[in-house]
Amino acid sequence: MDISIEQMLKAGVHFGHQTRFWNPKMENYIFGKRNKVHIINLEKTLELLKPSIDFCSQLAASNNRILFVGTKRAASRVIKEEAERCNMPYVNYRWLGGMLTNYKTVRASIRRLEIFKTQEEEGKFDSLTKKEVLGIKREMDKLERSIGGIKNMGGLPEALFVVDVKNEKIAVSEARKMGIPIIGIVDTNSDPDCVDHIIPGNDDAIRSVSLLTRIISNACLEGASKATGIVSGDGPVIVRKGDETKQISTDENENENSLKSEVLEEKAEVAPPKKEETKE
Repeated sequence: MDISIEQMLKAGVHFGHQTRFWNPKMENYIFGKRNKVHIINLEKTLELLKPSIDFCSQLAASNNRILFVGTKRAASRVIKEEAERCNMPYVNYRWLGGMLTNYKTVRASIRRLEIFKTQEEEGKFDSLTKKEVLGIKREMDKLERSIGGIKNMGGLPEALFVVDVKNEKIAVSEARKMGIPIIGIVDTNSDPDCVDHIIPGNDDAIRSVSLLTRIISNACLEGASKATGIVSGDGPVIVRKGDETKQISTDENENENSLKSEVLEEKAEVAPPKKEETKE
């Protein structure tokens, strides 16, 4: 999979948040601003993708686990699909406090889910009342949503890949406490200091999240292929073209306007409530 600035532009990776919501620590990763919206420097994104890709590939090559984390609407489906594609654990519904710092409790919940599934397969539910079975089914569904993606993790992960480090602040905090390195998509409203391997980019638009998550998933597949000796053709390849360093031409076309409108709508859903503002 080739990775280029043009590809990221088409996915809207360059659109940050409204300037009033920015985190000043992201200044070095910002190209400029347009219509009160920060534009992310995709040259920086491309530059920082390389070490993130290499790190994930190396971990996967050693049969280590990278926990994919993304629980908001724009990330949930993608996180599940891409994590399953590269055979990595994931959390895409809700981060339960203590998933890393109190893993023993999580392990007990995983064991409980396994027991329920075994009992169901063996037909032991047949001797229970409909009300009892319904109660167990509800608990199983709840457990599956919460821990289904990590039931085969087998222990603490060696790294976290996080979509929106601000939204997943509990997961990030726990990983830092446990000394687990973090690869994260960091938007202009987030703190890059909490991440070991930063990927500056739009963490709200589905197309942007899909592209960046797929790149990490492909890196895992490439690493895993080295461990198994089976060659994978999905390994990410960074592509640079001289004319792409401009990022955005001065002549906006209809496609960019359409994409911008779509991205801003998605970002509006996650923006903090507006405060009363005085007229300028």
